[in-house]
Amino acid sequence: MNVLMLNPPYYPKYSRSQRSPAVIKSGVMYYPIWLAYATGVLEKNGFNVKLIDAPAAGYDLTYVEDLCEKFLPELIVIDTSTPSIVNDVMVANALKHKMFNKTFILLVGPHVTALPEESLLMDESIDAVARGEYDYTVRDLALALKEGSSLRDVSGLTYRQNGDVISNQDRELIRDVDELPFVSEVYKRHLNVENYFYSITQYPEVAIITGRGCPYQCTYCVWPQTITGHGYRKRSVENVADEFDFISRELPQVKEVFIEDDTLTVDQRRSLKLSEELIRRGNKLPFTANSRADISYETLHSLKKAGLRLVCVGFESGDQEILDNIKKKITLDQFYQFREDARKAGVMVHGCFMAGNPGETKETLNKTLNLAKKLNPDTAQFFPIMIYPGTEAYEWAYSNNYMETKDFKNWLTEDGLHRTIVKHPNLSTKEIVNWCDDARKSFYLRPNYILKKAWQVITKPQERRRVLLAFRSFLKYLFRPSLKQTINVKDN
Repeated sequence: MNVLMLNPPYYPKYSRSQRSPAVIKSGVMYYPIWLAYATGVLEKNGFNVKLIDAPAAGYDLTYVEDLCEKFLPELIVIDTSTPSIVNDVMVANALKHKMFNKTFILLVGPHVTALPEESLLMDESIDAVARGEYDYTVRDLALALKEGSSLRDVSGLTYRQNGDVISNQDRELIRDVDELPFVSEVYKRHLNVENYFYSITQYPEVAIITGRGCPYQCTYCVWPQTITGHGYRKRSVENVADEFDFISRELPQVKEVFIEDDTLTVDQRRSLKLSEELIRRGNKLPFTANSRADISYETLHSLKKAGLRLVCVGFESGDQEILDNIKKKITLDQFYQFREDARKAGVMVHGCFMAGNPGETKETLNKTLNLAKKLNPDTAQFFPIMIYPGTEAYEWAYSNNYMETKDFKNWLTEDGLHRTIVKHPNLSTKEIVNWCDDARKSFYLRPNYILKKAWQVITKPQERRRVLLAFRSFLKYLFRPSLKQTINVKDN
């Protein structure tokens, strides 16, 4: 049985897998990591699978339609996101008609998890949606279709039956994540690693996950609230080290690994054990990871010895009340201690800052920019708040009538860049987006920062290519406003 796993065409370099799906100014292109894991599960169960990442490879709808005519998939699994959902449904409709209704269309992802019935009813071409973590939902659906058995026993599935919408029981989260295939093996078989770029990592890189879920309750974070849950389900350190060995051996062109766990350092004892195992095996691959700022110096130092080059940290705001409002469970003092420890350990830092959270004012935005400059991370991003169905942030905006529009087509700018649809009592959507543009310029155009980066390019050859690649893409946006004009949106 043939199965097509599709990251559908949309804007070039549109990343559905990232936490805030959009086209990124620095040229970032995320791996379709969740589709890839599910692809590996299908292959493990004997299915003939093609994984197509249209935005990364530059494929348009015509290319995908032609591929379907040749491959004849009996099941097409389409990744979705909130900003792209209207486009994704259009692609589903086109492929359904191209296959003369002889293929089963399944939508997956956070958006359809949060709004399963609404998503299913957007178009008759959609046969089902998978709710939540979908690796085994896709597998069980494929087995049911292959055997001609009832879909009633496929946990996590919402589907059509005789004009009715049926929602099966929720699927339990995967407990033994060691049993999942190495996602890097799937990349090797299906994708070109040179199509993917993370501005904070050395190119080319691969992204893997060593543990799923996050115990923290940040109001805006979509994956734990819709897909992976609020526990941290960890692979064994031996299993993770085995994948590092595989990447070193089978993907020799790869210069770095991006550990895409929501927070690798949730379990610092496990982080220490992982460091020890990588060191014991003589790991030579540098890696980057997501972390919180409450990581200890001991853990940072140990991970650095094992190959950690950079940590990506969500500082988000320079105002303690806002940090409390979004349930960060962290203090400004911890930010400063972390930055001192990271410098001492020799670990680079990418800082994430977000504008438009509950309680935001022009004064709190100034605090955030001041924090960014005082912390002085090696790189920084300034994003407007992006709210998604299924998150507490979305419910906050919806219940307070803070949403400028409920039309998902307006979640991005006309270029596919981040914007916000949250209109505050104190700040307009345009003011929030414009602040991000101004903060970016204010941070990156500091003379001391420019000199620091120039020296890095001169003295660190391993950083040179990464910096220049990111700067080339970033420069065209630096002096151009994200919003070319005030956008007036109306709901139909």
